[in-house]
Amino acid sequence: VSRQLKEEIRRGFARLEDPLAGLLAMLESSSDWKGKGHSLGYCITMELQLWIKGHPAVPQSGTKLKKLQAGVLGMLSQCPTNLLDPLISIYQLHTADRNYLLEHVSHLYLQGNYKEAAILSIKLKLQPDQDVEKMCTPLLLQDKANLVEDYVAEYPELQRKLLQTLDTWCDPSFNIRDITRPYQGLSRYKPEKFNRRVLSKLVFRLLERFNVDPALCPNVINQRHLRTLNYLFYKRFVEKTMTEENWGDHIQSTAGEIRWLQGHLVQLLLRHCDARGAARWARHCQVPPEMLPQAVAEELQKLHIQDRVEEVTKADNYESSKKKDYYQLPIPRDNIHFLQTWEETLQCWEKVLQPGQVVGVDMEWKPSFGIVGKPRVALLQLALKDEVFLLDLPRLLEQAEAEGEKEKLPHFIQMLYSDAAITKLGYGMSGDLSSLVATCSALKDMEKQMQGVVDLLAVDKQVDGLSTEHNHEETGVRQLEKGLSLLVQHVLGKPLDKREQLSNWEKRPLREEQILYAASDAFCLLEIYERLCKDPESFGLGSDLTEILVGKQSKKPRAKKQLNKQEAPSPSGQECQGPRTEPSRPPAPISPQQFSVVCDNMLQGLGHYLRCLGVDVRLLDNEDDHRKAAEIARQEGRVILTSGLPYQTLRSQVGEGRCFSVNCSEKAKEQALQVLKHFNVQVSLSDIFSRCQ
Repeated sequence: VSRQLKEEIRRGFARLEDPLAGLLAMLESSSDWKGKGHSLGYCITMELQLWIKGHPAVPQSGTKLKKLQAGVLGMLSQCPTNLLDPLISIYQLHTADRNYLLEHVSHLYLQGNYKEAAILSIKLKLQPDQDVEKMCTPLLLQDKANLVEDYVAEYPELQRKLLQTLDTWCDPSFNIRDITRPYQGLSRYKPEKFNRRVLSKLVFRLLERFNVDPALCPNVINQRHLRTLNYLFYKRFVEKTMTEENWGDHIQSTAGEIRWLQGHLVQLLLRHCDARGAARWARHCQVPPEMLPQAVAEELQKLHIQDRVEEVTKADNYESSKKKDYYQLPIPRDNIHFLQTWEETLQCWEKVLQPGQVVGVDMEWKPSFGIVGKPRVALLQLALKDEVFLLDLPRLLEQAEAEGEKEKLPHFIQMLYSDAAITKLGYGMSGDLSSLVATCSALKDMEKQMQGVVDLLAVDKQVDGLSTEHNHEETGVRQLEKGLSLLVQHVLGKPLDKREQLSNWEKRPLREEQILYAASDAFCLLEIYERLCKDPESFGLGSDLTEILVGKQSKKPRAKKQLNKQEAPSPSGQECQGPRTEPSRPPAPISPQQFSVVCDNMLQGLGHYLRCLGVDVRLLDNEDDHRKAAEIARQEGRVILTSGLPYQTLRSQVGEGRCFSVNCSEKAKEQALQVLKHFNVQVSLSDIFSRCQ
């Protein structure tokens, strides 16, 4: 706004006997202020707000003010957001009669103006006197979850009530149509955004944002536990990528003493084991005998100690026979040190903090399987050329706090990461660092000070012949190698044994398998780095490897590893496409108009995003069977976008390369980028919104 116009507006206020009434009259007789942007009405309103501050005698009171407030209230529902606060301030609406304000908002609600009613309630702080379920239900049906979050943001009691309501809706026996029925004619109603899956995600987001005890939402938590059980059985019996002992720890802690989950556990055991195996694991998980089918109960009575010893020995022999197929630590077991005292840790520091030192750094934490909260690091691994130190962080932090020296550990870690003379090797380091910050908040600014850091995740895209799928037919290991394991296999000849990756790293004492896995994860980084530095050309890298890898990286690659550990991604993995004859040659570039896909029903957000970019997208409905995607793909020549277990089924029903597995833990934008890159879809400015009405 020009200075001349501002001065003219202020002179106008000075000439008016009642500037507040004058502004109201102007707004009532004009409509330019209703649009977005800085209209003349907006400029005049903002100038009056500033002018009033310099003229404290101007604000009205009594009956006259009440009339003005009544007039303004009638206009607020039509106001753009940027005018609400100035008008509320100018007409002192916070001082208006509360019942009158509530009645006005209720009138807006009954007219079907749910969004406007909620925004005005937030601005006037009316929420404590309203029914949170009644106010938020239509907003959720219109996919306005962000507004719902804002509505309860400042009121812990309302947060709890909302979460309890959402959890009730997520009960499998609850008929969700009882909620939607009264709102059938609702404008902008999005039924596909109102189902247990979406509501469950919202519950977890709210629990984390407002730091509420998850015990408040037993239905959602138990459903997540059930998905975790299914995932653990997939890892053990289909992928075969978890050791028996590790798997046993997790199923026991996941099912706990909840009878409903124990019932599902028994069903899963019967599906994957014989009656004897089911009985053995039912006893391990302390499932009450009365919950077991007769055949399993009979086997349970027959089990003796000797039987258990034989079973475990047999399993151990099988596990050890497989070890030769994987990367083996080249240092003696005595050179792996598990540190639980500060005296030992100080000796470790003296060796690590040496100029010219090269250190392999890795971290482990207990997998959360999607439960609320950021993971806290349970083990920090530091590998030197001939020994590995495993630091028990929870124990060391506890000791330091007891001694009044909380800064001891963050001080060491900051010294290590900020020293340019020490080379730190990692893989997906930004994921590790964010977990480290969650464990030790004093490290929150450390990433800005990092020097001498080498993230080997950067090699993934540059090493020649590094394919996301590898079949080890000669050795009999048939599994999808990815991430660090694939890099280790390509550079050092054998993959990492990742069966302990999803262990309970907080449980003490650590098992021997966990100790060896943790040491291998850190030490292999040293061997990879040494091999790449010696002969970069044979791996398709430039001769100056330092230029590619070393230095303070302002843009850290997203950590694949954090997804593996923390979120336990879909069993098929992020990049499990069908085998390609020429993995190193990308497909020919195509435009979005030439690219047609069908999105499985768990990827509706991705589908909408791709459609905005001009891609021809068909979406499965929530009630559709996953197999419908294959039917549509065959009939219409579309590529299937799916995730998790359905990928394994669908890929066999369409042609090679016509089914793609998306990482469900990513947001829609990251998923879309992944799809576009894989299929070499080139988006131009004219494609954006080209398919949108």
